[in-house]
Amino acid sequence: MAATVVNGQQPPPDKDHAAIAAQPRPATGSRSGASRAAGDRAVGGRATGAARAAGASGNAKKSDAVKGDVASAGGSGRRSEAARLAVLNATDDLLVEVGFEGLTIEGIAAAAGVAKQTIYRWWKSKVDILFDNLVLDAATGLAWPAGTPADPADLRAYIHRFADFLGAAPAGKVLQALLGHAQLDSRTAELLHGGFLDALRTRDIAHTRACLGGATDKHPTDKDAADEAAVLLDALLAPLYHRAMVLRRPLDPAFVDALLDQHLPDQHLPG
Repeated sequence: MAATVVNGQQPPPDKDHAAIAAQPRPATGSRSGASRAAGDRAVGGRATGAARAAGASGNAKKSDAVKGDVASAGGSGRRSEAARLAVLNATDDLLVEVGFEGLTIEGIAAAAGVAKQTIYRWWKSKVDILFDNLVLDAATGLAWPAGTPADPADLRAYIHRFADFLGAAPAGKVLQALLGHAQLDSRTAELLHGGFLDALRTRDIAHTRACLGGATDKHPTDKDAADEAAVLLDALLAPLYHRAMVLRRPLDPAFVDALLDQHLPDQHLPG
């Protein structure tokens, strides 16, 4: 899947997603060790040079992100990895074409050119496939523009990146589909929150706090600073979710800039 690009710049996979990938989460099927390792490398920002170059190009499939990791494997290992990646990419494409309700294991298998048994060897359901796609794509799509954000400009850039990811990128369709299904299915909710969203929020609060300068005279303790950062982050992200999922309107740059100017009026950056 193509990675999200903001202002023509594509950051490398965010090393902070290593923490997200390491979070305990409900089992997503009986994937092989090689499959899990490839996914963890992509999520944790430890992909090969070929993977980073593929992400920077902005138009690479997931196969580019892991092909270097299986180049030295035997023929069966390469075929197995190729099948797995075909499933991941086919699932993304079909979700855009037919929506969550129309997405089936049979359809994914047909589009990927694999047997259903091959899919069930790695994943229990379409939710698990979508979840793995989300985590892989978020490694670049939701990376902070700066490795160690410390300025409000970094926060502005990240919110623009989040809006592009949620509203325009195919990966955003995956996130929206899982969020919607999580309202009706407890297992999906546990998987999504416990395996991804909770750790993402923890990371983003810490980075938002750093962008605000950490503890200050106004917020003299670490807890005060963290609480302020959490409130600000919620105020910035909630309208994006509402506009994309409830109003079904585009998250265009003008809307995002107006939102940022409202909450960070002293940090407006012209142009």
